[in-house]
Amino acid sequence: MREKVRISIVDGRGEPFMGIGLVRLLRRVERLGSIRRAAGDMGMSYVKALRILRRLEDALGDAVLDRRRGGASRGGASLTPFGRTFIGEYERYRARVARYARREFSSAFGMAVRRRRPPR
Repeated sequence: MREKVRISIVDGRGEPFMGIGLVRLLRRVERLGSIRRAAGDMGMSYVKALRILRRLEDALGDAVLDRRRGGASRGGASLTPFGRTFIGEYERYRARVARYARREFSSAFGMAVRRRRPPR
């Protein structure tokens, strides 16, 4: 038995626009240099990736990606300095919350976890 914490950031209307899946997409864009390739690598459509990224940038009011048009030879995408900072802060925040959740879970349910019997 263990905890599993999901963190989403929501906009003023309560609509989620940021979570670990988006971080994974952005990290793939950073590594692969392309939104299309990053989306494909995740089994996601390019259109869906664009929609998610647009919603993120709309909610933040700033660009997280620098997009270069031009097709396979000249096009691509990379994280903006703001995007790199924002993703780094989100990952650090997520790690702090996970550590806190583990401590609290252990405090609240530690006895049950230690006494757990093996499955039959």
